[in-house]
Amino acid sequence: MRDIHDIASEIVGREGGFVNDPDDPGGATNHGVTIHTLRRLGLDVTGDSAVDVADVRALSRAQAVEIFITHYFHRPGIGRLPGALQDTVFDMYVNAGANAVRILQRLLREMGHTVAVDGVIGPQTAEAARAAYEAAPGHVRDAYGIARRSYYLRLADRRPASRKYARTRAGGKGGWIRRAEAFIAPRYHLSAAEFYERVKAWD
Repeated sequence: MRDIHDIASEIVGREGGFVNDPDDPGGATNHGVTIHTLRRLGLDVTGDSAVDVADVRALSRAQAVEIFITHYFHRPGIGRLPGALQDTVFDMYVNAGANAVRILQRLLREMGHTVAVDGVIGPQTAEAARAAYEAAPGHVRDAYGIARRSYYLRLADRRPASRKYARTRAGGKGGWIRRAEAFIAPRYHLSAAEFYERVKAWD
C-alpha cells in the first residue's frame, strides 16, 4: 500500500482548484472539497462564524488532503480493503461518497459473494473484498475501475447536464472517464471508437 498522504495529494491534484459550476450538485468546490462537506464538518476556514463560499475559496491544499484522509479514507474504513483496491476506492469515495462502496459491493455480488449493498465497509464487505482479491488478484482492481467507468456513463445517460464531465466538447473522453481509466490497465481502456459508440446517443 502506497503512502496515504501521497495518494490524497494526487487526488487533490486531480480535483483542481476553486470552481462553482451550477451544473455540479456539489456546489462550490475547492481541491475537491465541496461547500456541503465544509458545512457538514462545521469547518469555518475563515473564522467568521459562517461556513460559506468564502471558506471554500480559502481552503488550502494541505487542509483538503487532511479532510480526505480523515473523512474519506479512515472514517469509511477503506483501510480494511485489500491494498490493490484502496487507492481507487478512496479516489472514488472523494468523488462519489458512499456510492464508491456500493459500486464495490455490487461487483462483489456479481463475483458470487454475499454482501449488502449499503455503502458501508463492514466486516462482511471487507472479508468479501479480501476473498475476491485472493481468488483473482490480477482482476479485481481492473473490474472495479471498469465498474467506476460504467457508473459515470450511466449517470451521464440519466442526467444530460453531467455529460460535460464524461465527454469533452471535442467528443473525447471527459474528466470522469479519464479519472476512472487512470486505475484500469491500458488494455481495458475504451478506444476512441468504442467511446464514440458508447456516447453517440447523447447527441
